[in-house]
Amino acid sequence: MSEATSPLAKRKHRGRRRDVFPGVSIVVATCVLLFVGSAVVAIVLGGATHLSEAVTSAEVLFSLRMSVVTSTISTIICLALALPTAYALTRTNMPFKRAAEVLMELTLSLPYILLGFALLLIFSSPVGKALKEVGFGVVFEPTGIVMAQLIVNLPFAIRMVRTAFAEVNPRMEFVAKTLGATSGEVFRTIILPICRNSLISTFVLTWARGMGEFGATLMLVGVTRMRTETLPGSIYLSISTGNTETAMATAMIMLLLSAATLVVANALNKPIGSTRVESHKARTPFDRLRRASVPKEGERRHGR
Repeated sequence: MSEATSPLAKRKHRGRRRDVFPGVSIVVATCVLLFVGSAVVAIVLGGATHLSEAVTSAEVLFSLRMSVVTSTISTIICLALALPTAYALTRTNMPFKRAAEVLMELTLSLPYILLGFALLLIFSSPVGKALKEVGFGVVFEPTGIVMAQLIVNLPFAIRMVRTAFAEVNPRMEFVAKTLGATSGEVFRTIILPICRNSLISTFVLTWARGMGEFGATLMLVGVTRMRTETLPGSIYLSISTGNTETAMATAMIMLLLSAATLVVANALNKPIGSTRVESHKARTPFDRLRRASVPKEGERRHGR
């Protein structure tokens, strides 16, 4: 009797359980891709035919410039504030640290229109009116777009940077400090280079979120044509006036911007080549540590 038809082989075959989980996961993933892809296809089919009209429209070009400028400014401010804040939350004995973490998480979970309403209350108060008198107007002003994007994206950026900092091995920082490096030098020469890719991703995602922000902006500054009109606001106004073609074309522009952002992010996220690393002339505390731990050629010969 052959081994394939032996009773033992038959019992083993009957005892096996059919693994259907990979097939189920493929079916679910296919459904998800079809659902998400249908949205992209709808934008492309509806906006491609009217794209040329949109890119020559003064109103659409104004909203594009407004979105790019405000998103860039708010993202730079977010990163400038998120880096020291995340460092304080992960590397220092900051008072009320746990309360600060809860506050960040709470802000992330709030609806954006509620955050915009909170800013409206703040900048409509006597303090806000005093700021307006000295030239810092926010309500119904382009500056308010930056503030709306900032209140929405800052907790997100802080959380992303905190996660990146938490993954850095603290032993490297400890050894660098034993070599005489200050906390600022450790931050600049160890933490930031290690978190380079994560910080790039944070910048790109924060910028993209700023480009698409609408709820807080609508509550704080409204949507005034050729004044506080961003790309999402332009889509809103076009839909409100029944101009579906322009709305779809504007959505197509946002889709192209998102695709370009993704390409740039992937290009910048490439790891630094070994040639660049070896030819780098900067001497960081970790470099000194690594060189000090490797015995010189003469010492190796003497050890023999």
